[in-house]
Amino acid sequence: MTKVITYGTYDLFHEGHYRLLERAKALGDYLIVGVTTEHFDEARGKINVVDPIMKRIENVKNTGFADMIVVEDHEGQKIEDIQKYGVDIFTVGSDWVGTFDYLNSFCKVVYLDRTPNISSTKIRKDNYQVIRLGMVGTGRIAKRFVAEARYASAMEVVSAYNPFEESVEEFKKDCHDFLLSYETKDYEKFLAGIDAVYIASTHETHYDYAKRALLAGKHVLCEKPLAFTKAESEELYALAKSHHVVLMEGIKAAYCPGFQQLLNVVQSGKIGEIRDVEACFTRIAAEDSRERSDAKYGGAFLEFGGNALMPIIKILGADYESVSFDSIDNALGTDDYTKVQIRYKNAMATAKTGMAVKSEGQLVVAGTKGYVIAQSPWWLTQKFDVRYEDETKIDHYEPHFIGDGLRYEINEFLGKIRGNSTSGYKLTAGESIAITAITEEFVRRRGII
Repeated sequence: MTKVITYGTYDLFHEGHYRLLERAKALGDYLIVGVTTEHFDEARGKINVVDPIMKRIENVKNTGFADMIVVEDHEGQKIEDIQKYGVDIFTVGSDWVGTFDYLNSFCKVVYLDRTPNISSTKIRKDNYQVIRLGMVGTGRIAKRFVAEARYASAMEVVSAYNPFEESVEEFKKDCHDFLLSYETKDYEKFLAGIDAVYIASTHETHYDYAKRALLAGKHVLCEKPLAFTKAESEELYALAKSHHVVLMEGIKAAYCPGFQQLLNVVQSGKIGEIRDVEACFTRIAAEDSRERSDAKYGGAFLEFGGNALMPIIKILGADYESVSFDSIDNALGTDDYTKVQIRYKNAMATAKTGMAVKSEGQLVVAGTKGYVIAQSPWWLTQKFDVRYEDETKIDHYEPHFIGDGLRYEINEFLGKIRGNSTSGYKLTAGESIAITAITEEFVRRRGII
């Protein structure tokens, strides 16, 4: 008996998939089909899968070609499966030519011609509206956003808005390969040509830009902080709901698969009842940077507070009893380093942010049975350990991570727009509002508002 194995996502199952499986079956007597999980696809940077895995498995099963279906969920599984099932031939489509030549050491590798002019990417573009996205702000993170957005199907970054023309000209130099239109004067005109907006302007402008976009019926992805007061944040989410559009705060760690896996471990009870969460996010910025030189809206907490508070609110919730702040300020009165202490009924938490102070950027979640430590930089969550009283016992995790994290955030935003991710569990409106409430306490105590 000649055994053949092939793998794929089989998203939006179409004629091309059917024909490829038909030809794979014809190569031998017994066909094994591997269907990839959403988590494995995300880990490889494939962030635009539409159909859930059970539907994709059912579609493969209904062809009648598969004698066995396996689920592919980790790197290296192809070699494991080939050896485990005694496979003679590995086959995939010709668009992967050369990629899997290393498997020739284990079995014969065959690349099959794909059906021309048929692909899941084309079907996505045909069946889903292409989201035209405009960016507000043309700074450092906007340049990264443009690069990461290339990995999202059915979305095009078409324009950018910034009232400061010199910033636009600098942006053009770095992004000259992208066909973008630019607007420096009329925000409403800018909004008229797009379906969604990504707001990456200075902190004090977020609320106004987001509100005007929501009132215009545009989906909004906004960098943190979304607003400076709880009331403003609640208003924005209410506007999004009443106008039937998506509002999402861009705290990218919340959307990364590794952080979601860490949360699952914490919430499983593996380390017992949670008693403490410590999150640190620091960077030494240039003295003349906006983050350090803006006497009113710069500083460590306003720049990084949302990042450090997010895991605390996700794990311990919004029902805290008290919050206190300690800061080390510079000559401008901006905080170079801020430590936030949060007290819950049966737990406590610390968020540390630095703009001119460097510390270990780790996340520690302490429980009654053990603790989780995500090494620096925890906000990318590329690895974490679960440790116990018995120091010889360590559970090590290394979730896959591709890019700088923005593509996972973009994928979540698009999923919400398309209605594929309606629960918002990765960062709920209530959690976003709770983070804003702590931000409000900070800015009020310092007299910023």
